[in-house]
Amino acid sequence: MSRFVYADNAATTRIADEVLKEMMPFLTENYGNASSLYSLGVVSSKAIIKARQQVADAIHAEPGEIIFTGGGSEADNWLKPIARSLAKKGKKHIITSCIEHHALLHSMARLEKEGFTVTYLGVDSEGFVSPQEFKQAITPQTGLASIMFANNEIGTLQPILEIGQICRENGILFHTDAVQAVGHVPVDVKALGVDFLSMSAHKFHGPKGVGAFFCRRGLPLDNLLDGGAQERGKRAGTENVAGIVGMGKAIELACASMEENTKKLAAMQGRLIDGILSSVPLSRLNGSRSHRLPGNVNISFLGVEGEALLLRMDLAGIMASSGSACASASLDPSHVLLAIGLKHEVAHGSVRLSLSDYNTQEDVDYILETLPAIVKTLRDMSPLWEEIVKEQA
Repeated sequence: MSRFVYADNAATTRIADEVLKEMMPFLTENYGNASSLYSLGVVSSKAIIKARQQVADAIHAEPGEIIFTGGGSEADNWLKPIARSLAKKGKKHIITSCIEHHALLHSMARLEKEGFTVTYLGVDSEGFVSPQEFKQAITPQTGLASIMFANNEIGTLQPILEIGQICRENGILFHTDAVQAVGHVPVDVKALGVDFLSMSAHKFHGPKGVGAFFCRRGLPLDNLLDGGAQERGKRAGTENVAGIVGMGKAIELACASMEENTKKLAAMQGRLIDGILSSVPLSRLNGSRSHRLPGNVNISFLGVEGEALLLRMDLAGIMASSGSACASASLDPSHVLLAIGLKHEVAHGSVRLSLSDYNTQEDVDYILETLPAIVKTLRDMSPLWEEIVKEQA
């Protein structure tokens, strides 16, 4: 392996040195339970209060609107008690999209088994949900909607502002899964008209196993976990103080450097997209070119298997993700890539490269030197490649 290039930051990020330094005292000397009244517990309690303020400031919320969770998936699961509460008022219809994260889609499937009706909106070829189609899907029974802020696979940024306005006009509670967006693009829950929002620390150089759920002040929220009085009694369990502290520091750092990082990532992203598309025939960019997360590059290569591509890239020291669900022991291609109109065989030959501010222009150079050669090797080995070329001619 000549070098190591980590380009799977949409899956998880490395923890920032400053974040780890902030966390360490709460793993060693300041290990008190935040619910305890003695001094060691008070230190932990004050640290959580500070982190809650840091997270609130990052999305223009109030500290009392932030509830710490075990991650983004747990936060998405809060939609189930919210929906059940709305059902008591006769609101048993939910609107979402077909490209949501599985934490959301599986929560919707669970609610459907309980008698809820869920409308799964389709997307266009770039992965956008249509605000007009969203509006047309509303019924008198619609009480809740959930549209992700940014897609985790193709990076498309959704028209959250427009959809939020439609929800307000129709008295619909609006949730957005912003796990990929927070810390990378500006998020203002007040301006966007968002009622609920999910986020996760390990997507912006914080620790794994901690996230947060935003719930707009004044909205009733049933408990997710019953037990003690932690998180206003909504999410019981002794707090992960070190993780929460790490999340607060990570989100503060991410927001402080967002403008600078966006410029850097956009430049590397543009070079990657242009370089790959120009050097690899029969390749295509998935998602929007202009309205996408900085650093996200998702490209399909006709005539290539995603699993083989990933393994070859790994041998060359490049860490990335595939457009097929091989990591989850599934033979099915990505539901997102199918939703934007890709055929199964094209979706299977896709790769997602997701960069962070820790990546360099030298990393981009190495990917551009290595990836086209790997694709060519795999195509040369394929007995079907010549036939595919003839079909495309």
